[in-house]
Amino acid sequence: MKIHSFLAGFAAAALSILPAAAQAPLRASLNSDIRSTQPGGNRDFNTDTVMMHVVEGLVALNERAAPVPMLAEKVDVSPDGLTYSFTLRQGVTFHNGAPLTSAEVLWSLRRYMDPATQWRCLPDLNGRSGLAKITDMAAPDARSVTITLEKPAALFLSTIARPDCGSTGILHPSSVGADGAWVKPVGTGPYSLGEWRRGQYVELERFEGYASLPGERDGFAGGKRALMPRLRFVIIPDSSAAKAALLAGNVDVLTDVPSPELPDLRARRDVSVVAAPSMGVTALLLQTRDPLLKDERIRRALALSLDVPELVTGILGQDTQPNASPLPSASPYRSQAQAGRPARDIAAAKRLLAEAGYRGQTIRMITNRRYPNVYDSAVTAQAMAADAGIKIELEVMDWATQLDRYTRGDYQTMSFIYSPRLDPSLSYEMISGPKDTQPRKVWEDPQALALIQRSMSVTDQAERQAIFDELYRLFMAQVPMIILYNQPDYVAFRQNVRGVQPWSSGQTRLWNVSRD
Repeated sequence: MKIHSFLAGFAAAALSILPAAAQAPLRASLNSDIRSTQPGGNRDFNTDTVMMHVVEGLVALNERAAPVPMLAEKVDVSPDGLTYSFTLRQGVTFHNGAPLTSAEVLWSLRRYMDPATQWRCLPDLNGRSGLAKITDMAAPDARSVTITLEKPAALFLSTIARPDCGSTGILHPSSVGADGAWVKPVGTGPYSLGEWRRGQYVELERFEGYASLPGERDGFAGGKRALMPRLRFVIIPDSSAAKAALLAGNVDVLTDVPSPELPDLRARRDVSVVAAPSMGVTALLLQTRDPLLKDERIRRALALSLDVPELVTGILGQDTQPNASPLPSASPYRSQAQAGRPARDIAAAKRLLAEAGYRGQTIRMITNRRYPNVYDSAVTAQAMAADAGIKIELEVMDWATQLDRYTRGDYQTMSFIYSPRLDPSLSYEMISGPKDTQPRKVWEDPQALALIQRSMSVTDQAERQAIFDELYRLFMAQVPMIILYNQPDYVAFRQNVRGVQPWSSGQTRLWNVSRD
């Protein structure tokens, strides 16, 4: 009887604590706090990551960074390319239980277009940046919204889907107070905003009324299932402390894993590490206005002196592959025509150097230790170039100083890292432009600039593809920079966590993720 009483009491006690354990949040690290809870407003990368769990837009970027329907059931474009008609999905509700209608969509869009909101992407849609200009927005009925542009814009849907634009998340008007002041996001996402303890954590709560799309997770689109009742993004600025928290079981998912930590984490049995190539770019920038490097032959010789496949494998193993194109490997516009890179050819490099009259002058290459892969790329390139007789001297700076030198165009060569750009036109735009007014730009060929501008207005996919293939041909011939690879995004997690999968945006998605 005593044994049975003990077992019964033990079972009751166990059952009483099981619900609490089951409700413990899934915890993921963030290397800095979010800046606000306003989608696309006062934001940074971490803010975008958290808000993508709370709000959704009419369209979203899929795994290949192409815009696809999200809150819209379908999107129709008029023959002249000026009017976009969005038909809303049925059965979608906001976190406060109100149904999604065209009224809330129109309210949200008008709020974003109000300069007082300070929406990051306003210049891209009011004509200031040249990407697009909205001239009219209307709601013909409860399920329909139309947006009219001044002229065709290939980047319109991609722009309103961008994470840094907050995915142009559709909000309920109760997101602001009676005075118009921001309160909190009342969106349609799989999680709602719970508690934000500044400097400590941001907690999200499962939205029981969430209306998921069918199918699997697909970038920021596809099927989203809130498998955990709560998510907690824990602020841990120090990478060593974040790793210690993962190993101690105080966080379940470690985002933004530094590459020096990978060997130790991969050797552990209680932790898994997964990687995916991001859309960020690691490259060697060449100052085409430098007295020495303005000679295209020297730039081509430097490119021919590098064994890029060996460089990439030596630094990153099989976590990513070499990529010579400004377009990331994951881009749907990165065609086979952009897959080629001249093989290392020391003899050809030496011939070009002789033709250019190169006599062993020192070429200075700026790098930093904040991003180990960037530093390692510089060291490896220095050694490989020496085989062709090119003398490179490294200048190691802190990241802030290097970024300032980059912005001013004050360098000969530079080992550098670009953050992801999710549209091919923007991948070229980030490196191209007139140096007189934008000294940070690397490539200022007039023909290339005209092609890039055209790619932003042409909406025909085949025509855009032809433009990007021609841009690549010009880029490889002129060698304004040497693109090495798309840096991988690493995520580590405890063995009892299921469903974590990084992708090319570099942002961690915690929907469809569970913990045993």
